[in-house]
Amino acid sequence: MKKYWLIKSEPDSYSIDDLKKDKSTLWENIRNYRARNIMRDEMQPGDLVFFYHSMAKLTGIAGIGKVVQVGLPDDSALDKKSEYYDPKATKDKNPWVAPKIGFVSKFKQVVTLEQIKNNKKLSGMSLFRVPRLSVHPITKSEFEIIKNLGEK
Repeated sequence: MKKYWLIKSEPDSYSIDDLKKDKSTLWENIRNYRARNIMRDEMQPGDLVFFYHSMAKLTGIAGIGKVVQVGLPDDSALDKKSEYYDPKATKDKNPWVAPKIGFVSKFKQVVTLEQIKNNKKLSGMSLFRVPRLSVHPITKSEFEIIKNLGEK
């Protein structure tokens, strides 16, 4: 059964335009156990994801991606030069995973956080209950509402 997710990125680090150009990317550098558990245990190939630009001039959902592959190691945890280095991680025992995300589409307009907050049908989103989490589950209904807003 297909699931739906919202993943966050700062557009200065990696934007929907970067994903469009690259066609796919390894969604790495996540160092939150709750987000890691979602990516490790719940995401499946074929799931759709909203690409959310955080810490941006225009904060909101910029487009859609899809989960291409799961269970890949996040090797940035092994790189001593990386700010995401984890001294407890080893090649044989790396707790950090990274799904591969593919590009699907870029919205005609960003669906802003303000638009999402002002839509009563979206008030129950986990984005508002756990705002600092970088990976959020969303319902099919929430996905359809936001997709329609982005494609207007």
